[in-house]
Amino acid sequence: GYDYPAAREGRVVLSRIPHHRPSGMRGLVFNTRRDIFSDWRVRQALILAFNFEWINKRLNGGVYPRITSYFSNSPLGYRGAAEGREAELLAPFADRLLPGTLEGYTLPVGDPDGSNRRNLRRARKLLREAGWTITDGELRNGDGKRFAFEIMLRGSDPEAVVTIYADALKRLGIAVGIRQVDAAQYQARRDSYDFDMIFNLWALSLSPGNEQAFYWGSAGRTQPGTRNYMGVADPAVDAMIAALLAARSREAHVAAVRALDRLLMAGRYVIPIWYAPESWLAHDARLAYPERLPLYGDWIGFLPDVWWWAGETNR
Repeated sequence: GYDYPAAREGRVVLSRIPHHRPSGMRGLVFNTRRDIFSDWRVRQALILAFNFEWINKRLNGGVYPRITSYFSNSPLGYRGAAEGREAELLAPFADRLLPGTLEGYTLPVGDPDGSNRRNLRRARKLLREAGWTITDGELRNGDGKRFAFEIMLRGSDPEAVVTIYADALKRLGIAVGIRQVDAAQYQARRDSYDFDMIFNLWALSLSPGNEQAFYWGSAGRTQPGTRNYMGVADPAVDAMIAALLAARSREAHVAAVRALDRLLMAGRYVIPIWYAPESWLAHDARLAYPERLPLYGDWIGFLPDVWWWAGETNR
């Protein structure tokens, strides 16, 4: 912590520096190439089982906001119902849009006390609609196949989050294995999409472009080595990527990115966790920075040239 002489005496101070970098997407990724994750109702059920409020409270003291958009914390994230150019871009695909796309998909809110009973009831209902029922405490489909999958992790992934989540899934009769693998095996399996679920971060910028096709383009469903780990293969997504690349104005670009964001969130491909909208820095009190910073804020090591030496302090 920061309870030491230099901090108590004011020689070290704590600064909170806000920024407007997009959150990107960070969370547990469904590999929709797997049959058990091919139905959006199943994915929604598993999102309902993830009690973010309890996990955030238990692991972070509840201080971090949840990622609610691939571009949270920026002007590129969608807001409310689709209107104007966003709605026009999505209109040709109206008959295939998943629930929540046009209205604005919202993540379920869990229980900070840890019970999450209401969301688990909703999850069971969706699973039944998708053909999965609990028999003797085990979730099975009409063919008697058990709902079981593996979450593959590497050393830097948040195992505590996954362990809490796996315990919640047991209440739905789902069998979850957690496998830690070395870096080489992880990369090989991720690049060939040989996994059920992984933890991943897609860092996104304020000027999304060609990389979006590498992240979510339909070719990545079958082409190894892309970052389309969830297996998106959606003509609407491809069309929004084409639209943002073809945009010749800021307004057209933002509309296409927001429409893409809607499709990805309503696709329920990831169970998002949290992000930090501020940089928290402990620094020498004699260092200062300007009140106004660029949109990207002051990443550690990103803009050291905007800081200056303000002079001596009383010690």
